Amino acid sequence: MYKNQIAELIANTINSADFSAETVLSLMIPPKDITLGDICMPCFKLSKIFRKPPMAIAEELAAKIQKPEYVDSITAVAGYLNFKYNAEFLAKKTLTAILEKGENYGKSDIGKDKTICIDYSSVNIAKPFHIGHLSATAIGAALYRIYKELGYNVVGINHLGDWGTQFGKMIVAYKLWGNEDTFKGGVRSLHALYVRFHKEAENDESLNDQARYWFKQIELGEPEAMDLFNKFKKVTLDEVCVLYDRLGVTFDSYNGESFYNDKMGEVLDILNEKGLLKDSQGAKVVELGDNMPPCLLVKSDGASLYATRDLAAALYRARTYHFSKCLYVVAYQQDLHFKQWFKVAEKMGFDWAKDLEHVAFGMVSLAEGSMSSRSGTVVYLEDVINKAVEKAYDIIVEKNANIENKKDIAEKIGVGSVVFSVLTNNRIKDIVFNYDKVLTFEGETCPYVQYTYVRCNSILEKATIGDKVDFSVLCDDTSKELLRYLSNYPNTLIDATEKNEPYLVTRCVLNICQLFNKFYIDNRIIDAPEEIKNARLMLTKAVKTVIKNGFRLLGIQMPEKM
Repeated sequence: MYKNQIAELIANTINSADFSAETVLSLMIPPKDITLGDICMPCFKLSKIFRKPPMAIAEELAAKIQKPEYVDSITAVAGYLNFKYNAEFLAKKTLTAILEKGENYGKSDIGKDKTICIDYSSVNIAKPFHIGHLSATAIGAALYRIYKELGYNVVGINHLGDWGTQFGKMIVAYKLWGNEDTFKGGVRSLHALYVRFHKEAENDESLNDQARYWFKQIELGEPEAMDLFNKFKKVTLDEVCVLYDRLGVTFDSYNGESFYNDKMGEVLDILNEKGLLKDSQGAKVVELGDNMPPCLLVKSDGASLYATRDLAAALYRARTYHFSKCLYVVAYQQDLHFKQWFKVAEKMGFDWAKDLEHVAFGMVSLAEGSMSSRSGTVVYLEDVINKAVEKAYDIIVEKNANIENKKDIAEKIGVGSVVFSVLTNNRIKDIVFNYDKVLTFEGETCPYVQYTYVRCNSILEKATIGDKVDFSVLCDDTSKELLRYLSNYPNTLIDATEKNEPYLVTRCVLNICQLFNKFYIDNRIIDAPEEIKNARLMLTKAVKTVIKNGFRLLGIQMPEKM
């Protein structure tokens, strides 16, 4: 809560143009040893400016800074400047702020007048929305909500995979083996045709020739080809939007690859004008240097590639949205692709090239191996969510058969558990998808957080917070650590956007839940003396508020009872 003020104190004491409050703030971290303080600043980067050892700088600053009322001590240890908050003051200010702001606690306007474009989920038309899409969807949607919470204008973009020879394949498959009932069967029926096409094409190469022909008809706008193409698109979007609703995911744009088909010419013209586009065995490439392979933009047959369309899309977004940052939430397997076309954008002289960022995440695979749309070895995300909800329902019935709204509670627990499975660790971590692990209700899980929320709710339903409060009872180690996490929640949201890591919010809330449950076991609340009871009730309500606020940003709803 006081991180910003302390950064300002340090900056004013240093009195250097090179170290503003913003610069100091970016350096501040929690101490590794919490007995030393609540927040600290390493002084190593000051050594070059003052030409002194970090330890000497830390000691000088500790002696010079005038200690504010919310700080108990300022110490210098091994080149670190440590600040320890006054526990009673922290308790009063933190709890009062959370209870006054409620669902707005953590919100700010630091992103005012700045636009963030986030490209995530990226559904493929006529292909299954499978477990492999979960990471891009959950991470992107969480970032979308967190940036909005900080006052940014956020544009969520679903860059549809709606272009390429695969649609020629779909038309051939439909004309050979499909009918109007295929569309009634939804994406699964379309995908079955796609899988059959690849099996049949192994023995009949003419099918691939027909696919290329029909994709050419799409490019030419031939009526029959466009009619089928648009039906494939409608069936896919109608179906996937139902799932997006369950996940609480929204988009501001569904402009996909086909949208940029007529916008690639300008990109190639600019590259030609700047002398960047080179011939390479009939293809067109841009040489990148820096030990990076050339970026292929036009194949020898004249076809465009993902990089060409991505450049056209970025140019369109820069002109349309004037973004401060444009994020691409895509698996790390595409690292080279993004490095290449980001470099091309830089060579083209676009000043917004520096604002492009690949938000990479780990791959999802099955225990028995990788997934493949062509072979049909995929796990539908809808099936995963349905199974999670069913299991949640069975557990609810087993534990509390008489509880009302069992289906609604099961939906919140089941959907939340699936989303939580992605957002509980650093996004770059690979995930081997396992039903038992995703659906477990033990340990650091979504149901554990939801149960903690319900516990807080139950306590607060039994008592009212009075006016007389003794904040000094919240100075024990557990309460102080819990208050540190609660007070630092707004900074956690900022950290999450600076690193584009939603899991920082997850870990913050998990820590709050673990500490509160320890606090609950160690302290009487309802039957404590009045002033003590009120302090502990305030802490309980603050915990409930931050749990709900944090998990709302992750896309996870809280049941009121379990």
